[in-house]
Amino acid sequence: MLEAFTEFFRTLAEDHPRWNFIFFYEPRQWARIVKGFQHTIVLSIACVFFSVVIGVVGAWMQSSPSKWVRRIVQGYIQFFRNTPPFVQLLFFYFALGQFTPTVTGPDGWTEVPLVSNIGWAIISLSFFAGAFNVEIFRSGIEAVPESTQEAASALGFSRLQTYMDVVLPLAFRVSLPALNNNLVNLVKTTTQAIAIAVPELLYQSVSIWSDYPSAQYPTMILLFLSFIFLVGILVLGMSRWERAMRIPGYGG
Repeated sequence: MLEAFTEFFRTLAEDHPRWNFIFFYEPRQWARIVKGFQHTIVLSIACVFFSVVIGVVGAWMQSSPSKWVRRIVQGYIQFFRNTPPFVQLLFFYFALGQFTPTVTGPDGWTEVPLVSNIGWAIISLSFFAGAFNVEIFRSGIEAVPESTQEAASALGFSRLQTYMDVVLPLAFRVSLPALNNNLVNLVKTTTQAIAIAVPELLYQSVSIWSDYPSAQYPTMILLFLSFIFLVGILVLGMSRWERAMRIPGYGG
């Protein structure tokens, strides 16, 4: 069955050179696609997780009694929301990356940066999406009635306990639709990591069609369908989570 599959695409490439699905019959090219897909998934999951954490912590800090803490958070938001994520990625990798400590490589001679290009991509994109998540969670927090927070305080809850046990669970439900949109955009933005040579799916796809120009159209189709699949899984999961967390009569 597998041999018939590979033979079909090999014959297709011979008869129609512009449709060379080389990754379906060339093991080395298929390995590059798999490697790129794995890096894209890792990059997406890590960025989604850290950006949500940043959003939750940042939204809590925005209600801090200290005006300096609030100003720092607001400065962070303005910086990352008002500059292109591509420029941020280059800044983190090429500017801040120069100050990254190095460790001795496996060969005992070369110096390897402590933070790799994948690490800088995760840091940069997480901070970028996190700035939007802070505002998303802040809007959700403002939707929680003040009387609910006062009731928690009257029961002896600390400020942190009130936020974690009362405010955040309610605010999260209100924030999920906007959060869903931002996380979808974040997954799509991971393709910009190609600029610092992160071997994700777009990087590997470009490498393939650079080596085999006849594979350009098929590789672009595979790339397109792969992101439809990834984003579709995320949207489906977030939508089901939103329905599961919905409280009748609260948050629409």
